[in-house]
Amino acid sequence: MRLFCFPYAGGTALIYRDWADLLPSIVQVVSIELPGRGTRSKEPPFTKLPPLIDALTKATLPLLNAPFAFFGHSMGAVIAFELARSLSRQYSREPQALFVSGRSAPQLPDNAPSSYNLPGDEFIEELHRLNGTPKDVLVNAELMELMIPLLRADFQMVQTYEYFADKPLRCPIIVYGGLEDYETPREMLLQWGEQTSSTFSLQMFPGDHFFLRSSQTLLAESLSLELREIVARSHINNAGS
Repeated sequence: MRLFCFPYAGGTALIYRDWADLLPSIVQVVSIELPGRGTRSKEPPFTKLPPLIDALTKATLPLLNAPFAFFGHSMGAVIAFELARSLSRQYSREPQALFVSGRSAPQLPDNAPSSYNLPGDEFIEELHRLNGTPKDVLVNAELMELMIPLLRADFQMVQTYEYFADKPLRCPIIVYGGLEDYETPREMLLQWGEQTSSTFSLQMFPGDHFFLRSSQTLLAESLSLELREIVARSHINNAGS
């Protein structure tokens, strides 16, 4: 089982560096490094989602020669969802499961004002409020000079995202949320159920929007259980055929 993991805004592939040790050995963690960060820092980041999905569709297709699943947190949840839809439309391929975390259902309107184009000081204030950027980075002028263009690009990609209705995915959707993530409450997560014709589940963890970090062990335990069940079902189905 290959688990493709997609980062939140401003995040790198290193977000998931511990997951290979936390998840079952049957799972190969494939942490996606998007342009503009980490080992791809010299490449310009995407500011619109459709071109990124096109690029990811081409890049991931050769790696889908084994059972696979997608996991994405926040911005990564939208990327994982739209990539799953792209693969389904173009190649009739879908993940064994779609895990989405810390993101309201895509069909819900986003009425929050855009922040990607705020003046510098106001943009940094918004980063403080979101509590996703480490404090030592926020107070480091040189690091922020490097980070702000990437964060603006990622925020633009998310805040200009346009959802278009399509047939539901056939794979299960498993949703995770933070109990103190007041901008992504339970009722907004529950509506992910409309995006699948298969099973749907929701689990809430202690923490704010970045419960991905603060409740990492609990999240990994839940993921491990789900992935083992998926692999077991896959073995049974293969044996039956």
